[in-house]
Amino acid sequence: MEKPIRSGCPINLTLETLGDRWSLIVIRDIMFGNRRHYRDLLNRSEEGIASNILADRLKKLTEAGLLSAAPDPSHKQKTIYSLTEPAIELVPLLAQMGAWGRRHTPASRELSIRAQLLEEGGPPMWKAFMKELRALHLGARPPRRSVTRELNAAYEAELAAGED
Repeated sequence: MEKPIRSGCPINLTLETLGDRWSLIVIRDIMFGNRRHYRDLLNRSEEGIASNILADRLKKLTEAGLLSAAPDPSHKQKTIYSLTEPAIELVPLLAQMGAWGRRHTPASRELSIRAQLLEEGGPPMWKAFMKELRALHLGARPPRRSVTRELNAAYEAELAAGED
């Protein structure tokens, strides 16, 4: 049974789809961490998502058309979750949320570096990242530039600098 909507306002509708505590975190982990299996999402969550909450969010995000689920050909009991085009189009929103969080919250340096790079890279970097995500999740042709590699290298450099 479909839940009634409060209004047709696009901001309201977006919040009804993504406005709970965990949905954007799950999308973030798939998008930026390439965590495509339930177990990876559960065990590698910095925020410690509970198993029942994760299962519920994966189901809701799939039903909302933000994720697709397919059997993993390497393991019959595993499912591979992929971003759909509407989820990939959240890149600018997540980049702006990260930029806001860097400025207005006590975010850690190592967990902020990707947000900083996306903010500094702006729309051209977001578009390149979206192209890369389309290749990874939707089977599009891979681009030359790997924003994922750039973001991960910066994160690893921050981690190493923090150990000094």
